Amino acid sequence: MPRPRSLTSAQIAAAALAVLDRDGPAGLTMRAVAQQLGMGTMSLYRYVDDRDELEGLVVELVLGAVDPAPPEGGGWQERITVMVERVRVAVGAHPAVVPLTMTHRHRSPAILRWSETVVGILAETVTDPGRRVVALRGLLSYLIGAIQLEHLGPLSGPGTGAIAALDPAAFPNMRQLGGAARQVDADAEFHGGLDLLLEGISVSGGRWPARTRTG
Repeated sequence: MPRPRSLTSAQIAAAALAVLDRDGPAGLTMRAVAQQLGMGTMSLYRYVDDRDELEGLVVELVLGAVDPAPPEGGGWQERITVMVERVRVAVGAHPAVVPLTMTHRHRSPAILRWSETVVGILAETVTDPGRRVVALRGLLSYLIGAIQLEHLGPLSGPGTGAIAALDPAAFPNMRQLGGAARQVDADAEFHGGLDLLLEGISVSGGRWPARTRTG
């Protein structure tokens, strides 16, 4: 096929996402994306400056599909759950994008819009701004880690079987946990962990624990 005379940012982002899905973050290079587009590497530099810009386009393509509008109805915990689930669904289709979200979180309009809404909801129960920072980062840490576990180390995978088969004399607790893990599906694991985190935020009432206070 002849090379297009011009490309849009959307076309470049789609090509970069295809490379990311196929080859993972390490495979997302200017050369690989240029090949995906059917052009030479130097030609791609006419449109993007470097890999960092490619990453930003991919992050925006994936997370741009996340609705940033505040959910209607329900308490703050229910609304946070909706916001988190929106990201889980969008990123779950392209789990290799997860590491890129960390380096682009402060400049991605999509991530910033989502975070703006989440912080607004958290403000209803976490009154201290510093504590709100911790709550938001705690949610992000859980979300990113849980998505990676769901796709790279699911409970339905061989790792669970290996843990369930551990020597009961050396690892009685882990062996028992491995057996129980087989009964937990991905949704129950994800939302169970999120519920524990949100309950912790609720119980603290946005106050700093005694061990973090100074003076």
